[in-house]
Parts: sequence; C-alpha cells; structure tokens
Amino acid sequence: MAARPTPGERVELLGSPLDIVNMDEAVARCRAAIDSRGYLQHMSINAAKLVSMRSDEELRSSVEACGLITADGQSVVWAARLLGSRLPERVAGIDLMHRMLEAANAHGYRVYFLGARPEVLEAAISNLRAQLPDLVVAGSQHGYFSDGETDAVAEAIRSAEADILFVAMSSPRKEHFLGRLGRDLGAPFTMGVGGSVDVVAGVTSRAPVVLQRAGLEWLYRMLQEPGRLGRRYLTTNFQFIRMVIGEMATRRSSRPGGAAASGPTGAAAKRAPSDPQR
Repeated sequence: MAARPTPGERVELLGSPLDIVNMDEAVARCRAAIDSRGYLQHMSINAAKLVSMRSDEELRSSVEACGLITADGQSVVWAARLLGSRLPERVAGIDLMHRMLEAANAHGYRVYFLGARPEVLEAAISNLRAQLPDLVVAGSQHGYFSDGETDAVAEAIRSAEADILFVAMSSPRKEHFLGRLGRDLGAPFTMGVGGSVDVVAGVTSRAPVVLQRAGLEWLYRMLQEPGRLGRRYLTTNFQFIRMVIGEMATRRSSRPGGAAASGPTGAAAKRAPSDPQR
C-alpha cells in the first residue's frame, strides 16, 4: 500500500487527477477563488466519468484543466483506497453545491443557474429562495438551447456578473461547455451539477444516507429512471470494476519480486499477454 497522501495533494486515479481534500477544504478553496476574483472550476469524478474519459479526449482534457477535482461516488473513494490513495472522504457534487449555496446566502455571492428543463429550474430556484432568503440569483437559463444559441447564452452569463455558475446539464455536455467557455464567462467559481437541480426542485429524490455510504446511490437513481439510466449504469459499473482490477493486477506484477519478476516459470507466465483486465 502506498503512503497516505498529504491533505491538498493531487494524485492520479485510473488516469484521472484527484485532489485529496475533505468537504471543508474544498469549500475553502472555492471561496478563496471567489474572494480573490481568480478562476476555479470544480469537477466531480464518478465511475461513469472515469470510464468515459478513456474514449472521450475532450472530456479528459476538460477534467485535467480543472483546479479542484473530487470523488463524487463512494466507489471512487474505495477504488482510490484499494490503489493506495487514502481519500479523507467523499466530496459529492450535490453536497458541495449545497455548501456553496449556503456560503452565497451568507456572504452575498451572486449565483447563476444554467441547465435543466424550464419548469424544473423555476421550481428549484423557488425552493432555494424559500430556504435561503438572502440568496442572490444573478440569473438563470434552461439547458434546452441549441449550439447556435451558445454564444448568446454565454453573453447572458457574462452580463449577469455572477460569482458562482452552476451548470445543470448532462455529462459530457456540461464538461465540454465549461471546458470551452468556463474562463470567459466571468464567474470566478464554476461547477457542473448534473441532476442536482432536479433534486432541489423535488422532481427526483436523493438516496437515503445509508445507501450513499454503502456506495449504492447509483442504484437508487437507476430505480427512479430505469429507462434512461439502467443500461448506462450497469455497463459503466462493470467497466469500472474491470479498470480497478486491471490496475491492481498491473501494480502487483510490476512490484520487485512480484509475478512479473518471477520469470517464465512464475504465475505471470500462465496469463495471456492480451489479458483484457489490463
């Protein structure tokens, strides 16, 4: 097992960068970017994204360019620990979004929402205003706009002079959008929040905490939308497990005195060179 990384360190997991931070540290970094008028994009990493990054070069580039990358799924935390990186905890995107909304309410940060269906976005903002009476919503735009409307949407965001931009579009659309335009939108902190706005609006519900801790939040979501998410989750989860097993096998065989070093009479000689787990 590798040495435990120090807090704030960035490691690599299955080809993706990952920051070793807890929730409080993540919030502090987000707030520092806003207060300094710098630029920070947060990226949530889950099993599906790790799988997609292997075939989507633009997604990979967008992830690597982010200033803060955290483990969204509990399966990512477990995989990191199996592979030698002791993450302090899961920093889920929806939880970070809520913490930053609370910070916006307390410190006057201006928030812009991009994405979701019009009626869902309206309901989410209404609910947030009821919960956070001092929240300043700088503007909003639903996610059902064409590629030809992208420039107009970007200009509307710039004109709003937001401090925080939440992008509630599906993956990889939100990553591509922020990867191409994020730094030019004027908001010092940006993050993709996917279906989190649907949860805030009450359209979908979040898994109970016991399922979140058991790494089964994906299953809860799939059961709510089996037609849209069923095949995708089952396929990506299987691929993710293969990636983790393959990485464990690669590391084991590369250790001095390990299987790869044992010569043709060792266990590695019995494994086909084209082992699909690698």
